[in-house]
Amino acid sequence: MFLFLLSTTGFSQKNLPDRHYHLIRGYSYVQSKNYYLLTLFSELPGLKTMLQHDPVLSKLSADKRADLLAAVKSNTKDFRNCAEKFKFSNEEIIQIGNRLGELYQPANELGKLVGQHLIPSGCYQLYNGQGDKQLLIKAWEQDAKAINHTINVYTEGEKPNYPQIDSIGFNIKERSYPEMVSLNAGLALSETQKDGLFYAPSMFFALQSLEINERNRAGDFEPLAETVNKAALTYAASVKWNHYPYTLILIPGEGPEEKDVELSAGGMLRCRLAALQYHQGMAPFIMVSGGCVHPYKTKYNEAAEMKKFLMQALHIPEYAILMEPHARHTTTNLRNCVRLIYRYGFPMDKPCITSTAKSQSMYISQVMTGRCEKELGYVPYTNGKRLSDTELEFYPLAVSLQIDFDEPMDP
Repeated sequence: MFLFLLSTTGFSQKNLPDRHYHLIRGYSYVQSKNYYLLTLFSELPGLKTMLQHDPVLSKLSADKRADLLAAVKSNTKDFRNCAEKFKFSNEEIIQIGNRLGELYQPANELGKLVGQHLIPSGCYQLYNGQGDKQLLIKAWEQDAKAINHTINVYTEGEKPNYPQIDSIGFNIKERSYPEMVSLNAGLALSETQKDGLFYAPSMFFALQSLEINERNRAGDFEPLAETVNKAALTYAASVKWNHYPYTLILIPGEGPEEKDVELSAGGMLRCRLAALQYHQGMAPFIMVSGGCVHPYKTKYNEAAEMKKFLMQALHIPEYAILMEPHARHTTTNLRNCVRLIYRYGFPMDKPCITSTAKSQSMYISQVMTGRCEKELGYVPYTNGKRLSDTELEFYPLAVSLQIDFDEPMDP
């Protein structure tokens, strides 16, 4: 069954990620989750030196910095001009991609990058079948697009995929707004002055745009394995998986619409459904999934509040609860669940179950695969048997490790 499920992703065995691979954090979790290739460029010393000393990339970096300095010094009230300069043009993306392709050799630092990090990490799995050099180029193109998207939304005020919950936090028509953008730009240049890396000013400008918008949600509760999931992972070492029909019971979050409500009624009821399954011995773990989503800029995290309810009201032990505190949609409830299953070394050839309201359960089985294809570019799971109106089996797929470039709060 496992080999069959892997074959549905379209990847050969040699291109599968490595379950023993440890992601490199870099400057921050927000950075590494969104721009993993660029994080590796910065964190691998030999590779960083190679890129810094390449004459083509060095000239491009110097020219880009000169344009950015000119844009900041112009002190124009047209903040869009400044923001546009920090984005990568199509010409720049192609030029840099071509240069990376020219520099690539299987035995040099870029070759090691692909073989030791890009493939085993799984972060760019959708490009694995195109050859190692092309994987490198596609990963660069994706990270460049991710930076551009962040600037589009959180500096220029373009609509994100879900405007009601993810929009910019500023009125871009305020008289003071251009000055703030200019200050952000100046800081990005100052902080990267000694780097000499072609992407650094743009990446830091994008990261700071997320920060001032209070959109650093991708870093919430990290590192999960050492914080909110530590007790469960300690317990997992002694779990006899063959004693349970399922790996875990997933509760997709349902955020309240009222500002000061910690946990919605739907969230409470879903917890009770999952607790029933847990007490019947269906799985050793319950996973609660959901970030700070509803209402706009809520301070309450769906997963954290459900974990609290499970422990305090339903007396589920902490070691039996896994938190996934980043998902913003049903698609990523499933995807992020699979990511944790994979990273934590849980069985990938064993089904899990979702425990939720009938309408959402039917949505997952009948509609959501199409939405996943549209929004993620792949389906992170395969549906199994329906157990009831509220419980549905699903099998995890390793393609879930692929980064989503246009959801910076949960890439």
